[in-house]
Amino acid sequence: MNARGWQAVPLLRVLVVALVGLVAAGCGDDSGGGDSGGDRVGVVIKGLDNPFFAAMEQGVQAAAHDRKADLRLRAATGLEDTAGQASKLEALIAEGLNCYLVNPINQSNLVRALSHVPDDTPVVNIDSPVGADEARALGIDISTYIGTNNRAAGKLAADAMGTLVDRGARVGVIGGISGDATSAARIEGFRAGARGRFEPLQHVSADWDESKAMLAASSLLRDEPGIAGFFAANDQMALGVAMAVADAGRTGDVAVVGVDGIEQALDAVQRGAMSATVSQYPYTIGKVGVEACLAAASGKSLPAHVDAPIQVVTRRNVARAKANFPQPVQPFESPFAALLGG
Repeated sequence: MNARGWQAVPLLRVLVVALVGLVAAGCGDDSGGGDSGGDRVGVVIKGLDNPFFAAMEQGVQAAAHDRKADLRLRAATGLEDTAGQASKLEALIAEGLNCYLVNPINQSNLVRALSHVPDDTPVVNIDSPVGADEARALGIDISTYIGTNNRAAGKLAADAMGTLVDRGARVGVIGGISGDATSAARIEGFRAGARGRFEPLQHVSADWDESKAMLAASSLLRDEPGIAGFFAANDQMALGVAMAVADAGRTGDVAVVGVDGIEQALDAVQRGAMSATVSQYPYTIGKVGVEACLAAASGKSLPAHVDAPIQVVTRRNVARAKANFPQPVQPFESPFAALLGG
């Protein structure tokens, strides 16, 4: 190596180190906020592999940007990552942030971590509820819960199904993870809404999974040849059911109703693969959740419970639903916006 080359090596190393530093500064982690000088908000949600929670993340990011909050966002790797989600929350609690926004995988997986939140730091719960009895036992104070009234969503699904099947028809029911509170509430609402109109079958658990729902629906279609429809407790499972119905050559003959209003489901409704979805708005839930967190951190009193908007989407209004996505078709006034000054 000549003298010029020998001198170039340290210079090249300096340039590489500087470039790496610039890239690292630009990339960051999944916090999405950076240090804006505003309140530091810790957010832990479910896995972003699910479009519902990806939309929720967008709402969280939008509110943090609009309110100039310093956002620290962490997501589980999936619906099985209960311990990992709790560990991520523990790490955020160790940072001593101004408030915490949590969307637990189940009613209990974040309870132990939440018990370590300082008494004067607010906790806002969105979408999936923290178990009330367990929280109370450990002295956890939830400032407010924001989410879909899942029993009402199930009843709206039954109302939609009642317009699609004959009176007394047999309808398959596909639930999420066994024991999950959200799935149970939706199924309970669906059964209540079905009374005197059609007959819901015993539900089958498909773990919120599209492939498992497809297999479950295929089995029911074989065992119950007269089945007239399916209710699935979320849209990913409804999409799996729609594939099973298509494979059986019964699209348009067997009604398929889901819950969530994800983009893929709206597309399926538009092309006739699904009959309807009870659309909820995870973007709005995430956005309003951050607003609630910031309001609580500033000392404002919050309502104990806020119902997020829900609406049935069929082929009659799906074009409008898609045009407004990810926001609600009908305007929704956040009860926390006024507390923050608009």
